Amino acid sequence: MVDDGAEVRRAVLGDAHVDRAAAAATAFNAPWQEHVTAHAWGAVWTRPGLDRRTRCLVTIALLASQHATAELAMHVRAAIGQGVTPTEIREVLLHTAVYAGAPAANTAFATAQRVLDELGIELGIEEAS
Repeated sequence: MVDDGAEVRRAVLGDAHVDRAAAAATAFNAPWQEHVTAHAWGAVWTRPGLDRRTRCLVTIALLASQHATAELAMHVRAAIGQGVTPTEIREVLLHTAVYAGAPAANTAFATAQRVLDELGIELGIEEAS
């Protein structure tokens, strides 16, 4: 599971992110990195029931609902890399607002906007409504 998870983790989050996480590993947190790689990325993200784009969108909604801004930023960036559009991210965050509340969505919109700005991505006028 660790090898499959490492492959998916690199494909979704990118080599730079995974290399930074590996370089930052300590005797204390290395078991956590292995656990996340094996169980989240290896056991769940490799399952055939959902494609990666869908998993990215579900992850964005869940992280937004938890106010997990650092993880959300990472997964917005990853979602864009997996072909998810800013419009799809916006729609997931609007949907999340109904079920997780306006404060969670407000924070998530600000986080997603920051990431999109960093990536130089903006919605066109026709996509704005």
